[in-house]
Amino acid sequence: MKGILNAKRGIEILSRFEGSSILVIGDIMVDQFIWGKVSRVSPEAPVPVVKVTSENLCLGGATNVVNNVRSLGGKVMVCGVIGDDEMGKRLISDLTSFGIDTGGVMVDKDRPTTVKTRIIAHNQQVVRYDRESTSEISIDTMQRIISYLKRNLDSLNAIIISDYGKGVTSSELIKEVIHCVRENGKIISVDPKVNNFSFYKGVTVITPNNDEASEAGGIEIKDEKTLLRVGEILLNKLACELLLITRGEDGMTLFERDGETTHIPTLAKNVYDVTGAGDTVISVLTLALTAGATLKEASAIANYAAGIAVGELGTATIAKSELVEIIKGMESEKDEQTQGSSTS
Repeated sequence: MKGILNAKRGIEILSRFEGSSILVIGDIMVDQFIWGKVSRVSPEAPVPVVKVTSENLCLGGATNVVNNVRSLGGKVMVCGVIGDDEMGKRLISDLTSFGIDTGGVMVDKDRPTTVKTRIIAHNQQVVRYDRESTSEISIDTMQRIISYLKRNLDSLNAIIISDYGKGVTSSELIKEVIHCVRENGKIISVDPKVNNFSFYKGVTVITPNNDEASEAGGIEIKDEKTLLRVGEILLNKLACELLLITRGEDGMTLFERDGETTHIPTLAKNVYDVTGAGDTVISVLTLALTAGATLKEASAIANYAAGIAVGELGTATIAKSELVEIIKGMESEKDEQTQGSSTS
């Protein structure tokens, strides 16, 4: 991104990801994908009949953030809640196979493990159905999460709150997390749910999408004037250092506490699926900040990562090698464009 990040600096920041240790707190879930083909309409109702060809299970929600941090080279831990069921056991097994400490994953016998099931035919999502409980976690479970955070806080560089509105991120929990983390001078990043915006006053970074920012700011974002107004409102309301509004095909807009605003154009050539793209953004943004990137540099690197994530079908997890290649490639394209303009 011209004027924000060059390839050498970007790769230097990425090389420091291995030194970062991050705890992800939030709504743990399983993403289930059922793949198939459609050749006819059901005689029972005007709906397609999907002939299933394959299916797979992926780490979802907060655990997709965990998987992104891991695949990018960072050290990562996770805090959240699962049910005492087969999906919960499968999730623990998958986390363990990746070498991730599951000591912060609490089992609650009174709620199911959250599962989002997507049926996809011919690369198009036909329907999604969710199995979940959205009631707030118990006081006992909340206290166990806080205890886990306090025991590990000294070894951490940052905390990511991954809020999917499934009951883990209660106001009481977030208030205590923010108090502990800021008191110890650590970075705290939030991928928010709009209903919980008021919980996040005082965090370091928050990354709503365009619709979430509009609703939280009370103004529909429809042009640059309303975008800037919403950014101002949310910065004042949350007193955060960085507000990054992700805007789909319009890229991202970075609002800093000092009043500076930066528009970052999208790099995605094709958008196939936005599933999990927000998880990728918060993971890369936070890793970059812990690796010494400026707010603008971290946002630019997150934008590169988002361009990869939305070009893939299914829950998005990217590897550091992919990010290195795209940063090198964008730099080469810029050099070619510069040479072309100088000879014309």
